[in-house]
Amino acid sequence: MKSNQTKALLMAWGLSGALLLPAYSSVYAESLTASVQQTAVCKGVVKDVLGEPIIGASILVKGTTNGVITDLEGNFSLPNVRHGDVIQISFIGFGTQEVKWNGQPLQIVLQEDSQTLEEVVVTALGIKRSEKALSYNVQQVKSDALTAVKDVSFVNNLNGRVAGVNINASAGAGGASRVVMRGAKSITGNNSALYVIDGVPMVNKSGGDVDGGRYSKQQSGEAISDLNPDDIESVNVLTGPSAAALYGSAAANGVILINTKKGKEGKLSVSFASSMDFSNPLMMPEFQNTYGNVKGSFESWGAKLDTPTSFNPRKFFQTGHNYNNSVTLSTGTQQNQTYVSVAATNAQGILPNNEYDRYNFTVRNTASFLNDRLLLDVSGSYVIQRNQNMYRSGEYYNPLPALYLFPRGENWADVELYKRYDAVRKFPVQYWPYGDQGIQMQNPYFIVNDMMMPTNRKRYMLTASLKYNILDWLNVTGRVRVDNTNTNSESRLHASGTGLLYSGTKGNGIYRTSSDSDQQTYMDVIINANKALNEDFNLTANLGASLEDYHSRSIGFGGPILKVPNLFSAEALDPVDTTPSDNDFRKRSTAIFGSAELGWKNSVYLTLTGRNDWSSLLVNAKEPSFFYPSVGLSTVISNLWEMPKAISFLKVRGSYTEVGSPIPDRYRGITRGTITYPISNGLPSARTVMPFYDFKAERTRSYEFGLNLRMFNNKLNFDLTLYKSNTYNQTFLSELPASAPYSAFYIQAGRIQNHGIELSLGYDDEWGDFSYSTNVVYSRNVNKVKELVRNYPTGDGGTISFNETSAGGGYIREGDAIGDIYVTKVLKRDAMGQIAVDEDGKVSSMELPNGYRLKIGSANPDFTLGWRNTLKYKNLSLSFLINARVGGIVTSGTQAVMDKFGVSKATADARDKGGVVVAGGKIVDPEKYYAVVAGEQLMAYYYYSATNVRLQEATLSYALPTRIGSLTLPKISVSLIGRNLLMIYNKAPFDPEITATTGTYGQGSEYFGTPSLRTLGFGLKVQF
Repeated sequence: MKSNQTKALLMAWGLSGALLLPAYSSVYAESLTASVQQTAVCKGVVKDVLGEPIIGASILVKGTTNGVITDLEGNFSLPNVRHGDVIQISFIGFGTQEVKWNGQPLQIVLQEDSQTLEEVVVTALGIKRSEKALSYNVQQVKSDALTAVKDVSFVNNLNGRVAGVNINASAGAGGASRVVMRGAKSITGNNSALYVIDGVPMVNKSGGDVDGGRYSKQQSGEAISDLNPDDIESVNVLTGPSAAALYGSAAANGVILINTKKGKEGKLSVSFASSMDFSNPLMMPEFQNTYGNVKGSFESWGAKLDTPTSFNPRKFFQTGHNYNNSVTLSTGTQQNQTYVSVAATNAQGILPNNEYDRYNFTVRNTASFLNDRLLLDVSGSYVIQRNQNMYRSGEYYNPLPALYLFPRGENWADVELYKRYDAVRKFPVQYWPYGDQGIQMQNPYFIVNDMMMPTNRKRYMLTASLKYNILDWLNVTGRVRVDNTNTNSESRLHASGTGLLYSGTKGNGIYRTSSDSDQQTYMDVIINANKALNEDFNLTANLGASLEDYHSRSIGFGGPILKVPNLFSAEALDPVDTTPSDNDFRKRSTAIFGSAELGWKNSVYLTLTGRNDWSSLLVNAKEPSFFYPSVGLSTVISNLWEMPKAISFLKVRGSYTEVGSPIPDRYRGITRGTITYPISNGLPSARTVMPFYDFKAERTRSYEFGLNLRMFNNKLNFDLTLYKSNTYNQTFLSELPASAPYSAFYIQAGRIQNHGIELSLGYDDEWGDFSYSTNVVYSRNVNKVKELVRNYPTGDGGTISFNETSAGGGYIREGDAIGDIYVTKVLKRDAMGQIAVDEDGKVSSMELPNGYRLKIGSANPDFTLGWRNTLKYKNLSLSFLINARVGGIVTSGTQAVMDKFGVSKATADARDKGGVVVAGGKIVDPEKYYAVVAGEQLMAYYYYSATNVRLQEATLSYALPTRIGSLTLPKISVSLIGRNLLMIYNKAPFDPEITATTGTYGQGSEYFGTPSLRTLGFGLKVQF
């Protein structure tokens, strides 16, 4: 074990020495030459017209071979230069400049020359690299796309803009989002993307990983939604592990890299942005209002009403709103720049008392010292957040079952007065004379008004970075980030509630409270080198080490109120029934890492990376540390050979990556010396899982190949990526027979494969005052469980093999995909294979033999498509985004229960037609048919195509003139904005893109979820 660690360390340091030694030799030779010739060193910086540094620009003394290239900040230092020498500055995509050197530092601004513009992109660990050198796909989204139509969580604005990313948002204000890149890779681990802020990984604690079924828990948002979108400069999306290998454990799932704004040199600039939008349900179930209920029955299977009822469940919802206001300030000199922002987000959902408020305060200062050799970057953010009654699907705390199923022959106005005075108890109690109907029903108004769940969160993030330029081509950077969050949550369930939630209580209400603390500390130090070895070769190398420590603690208690109704206090609880909760989790990861990029003639780039991790989750395991490498090759063909005039830029790339991950967090504390025991009744209780110590890291091996093409002076762009990945050493539990001394044992096996294609095609042109840009992104991923368990040792001398299992809350079968949907019951069939109908005209169900599960489809789409368009004429601009998901299925438990209770349009149509026609042509009475098919939740008869096409986003904006005569005005733009404006195509009874859970399993299954929203509003931006 120790020899492996030593070997990894020696390999990393040996690699760095081999890479840097030629560079040091070159420096010594250059210094000696300068001394002999008594020349000076010409220094300077090269930027583009936007002030961004140009990496890799060629700096040459004209007529000689004396030259260098610019570093990661655009700086250069050219030795052996005499006064009066002509310095030639060139870079692909820009016009060449020539200047005579007068002994002073040069400030060079290169202009585009209608050829390929090579952008600088931020990649792993905040390292800047030229886009042409990358051997993997990086997609960038600018801040304008995140702030044009603001969502409470900016992550939702990435949907349809980036290939290879599947985003499902939760309904309601402040809900979490599910972001998966290139398919699910882990059976029980986390499959969500990693978020990185200014090069530092962030722990995205999410309260969206809830059971999406009947007993779903309340969501509590996620950490990434705390960010203010106005503070974001750009987002780089690294969809594959090849792009993010240096990040380690979570990099197999891809990275969303967030680059925040900083102050700029120049005069004081103040910007104000405000938006206000309003929301209503986009899609609702189809109800019937022509058949009532039999008196005394809650189900609407009565006779046809003389007059259709006017009851409309849509009226229960209110108009939601989202108000966003922010002020930003930027100022600075050449040596010191400051950025300050204040923002407020105030949102209200369509369900009463669903509220979300967030206040962001951010300060960032960048400064340079010692003649720009020392650079300091310090920032701090403080977030105050409050939310209340977050949406949930299922039956608990959900007003929708009672709302949707309300008998059509009853008077809704009778229950709107949801509390009435009880003379015996001497206070108002809930009025709901219909019982819970076996699905936890209560008066909807009681649920939204008297079952309150407020949460208050305070979070601060402090980041500091110090960079020292040791030499012109060598620097060292140290960073530290502290991210601490404190959350207080309450449940205030008023007296007179019913159902399982209130069972065993005193009838006076329930009170629960908890306090959560999440603390993350990240530190790293990186040595960066960027050196021209000679005229043809350039080396960029990085070597570093990092430490990440995460500690989460939650403590709380709750129970029934003993004597005084609705007295929500700890002292009012029944001491006998009060239940405590206490959870403590800590993990630490240390790593060393390195990368080297060797460039030849600014055209061919070979990149190598390596990382070794030590995770506390694997301490004392068989493999406590794990090393993983990557290699990539990028070739700019248009630089090497003469291309047809139409081709501006052509690059091909390929890479291989291996990424390691420790065992999932859910299995913490199971290695030697870390085993913990659950506490029951104040005493440690026995563990029922067989001990296992030979844990190894989960590994993902990935191949990626791509092509980048620009044509017609960059007006047309085309990007293609093909990839394939396999994830091994899956960790999950397997049940043991009842006769065994343990209930289950750990298994590390399995292989999950994902392969697919990502395409992007865009066109951008202008004709006088009119311009048009369009971009289409296409993604297709195929997921497959290639292998589960074969001849796996059980620890007692035997082996075990199986090709199907339940793990992580889902069912997995070899040969199928993670995300496939199965059923175990169907309608009984006769000897002819037709649905059996007995003499009484009834149908019945049957279990599939031998516990077999029938696959009815997959929640995974065949492919996704996003089409973005922007048209501009002078100061007027129109942008819209059409998003499509094609393929896959979804199931609706809501539709099934509505059919059972006779309130759906489908049941009225069946009654109007005289019955339901089943396979074989027989006609079955609708009430009898739906009592079985819907009453027993036979999902084989409630699945629908998930294909949908929508107008996802639209913006019409106008920029006011900045001058009227001699009067100069601030920059002002006004806009009309909309989201989910039109569902162009959809056959499901609900929005297939809304998710009830951000977890791996349960996707595509809906059970009384809140409708998705159509949003309209307007925005204002002012810059002084």
